[in-house]
Amino acid sequence: MSDTAPRNPTGAPQMLADALLRCVAGTTALLRVTSTSADVSGSELGLVATTFVEVPVSPVLMRKLRPAWQEGGQSKWELLVSATGIEQQVNALDLVSAQSLFSMTLAVTVAGQDYLIESIASNEVFGQVYLYRLLLREARQQAV
Repeated sequence: MSDTAPRNPTGAPQMLADALLRCVAGTTALLRVTSTSADVSGSELGLVATTFVEVPVSPVLMRKLRPAWQEGGQSKWELLVSATGIEQQVNALDLVSAQSLFSMTLAVTVAGQDYLIESIASNEVFGQVYLYRLLLREARQQAV
């Protein structure tokens, strides 16, 4: 049997993901991205200082992954990010795709703690992404 109902399913998965993330104490994450500069050649030579912008993305949910104990190993975290929140920031920054936003991201800040992105996965249905899953590790402060 096939579903021949006339409803439009395209927005439903994103709305459901947003609702679930908000219901389970979703919060806001800040993506620290390099700002796009008009003078590309000058910034490549180091003549123009690179600036950073913190881009808020909401709703997100952070959970700790089960640790595989290792001596001196770092904890791994998974950040579940709403696709609509990412889509809003991609449009606001006038970027091509979410992948370009993630490639510009240097760190992710959640509740005052910085994390580095190790990998990115997306969940989709009907050919549309409704959730991004970022595998994170804690950013260690290095002595200067």
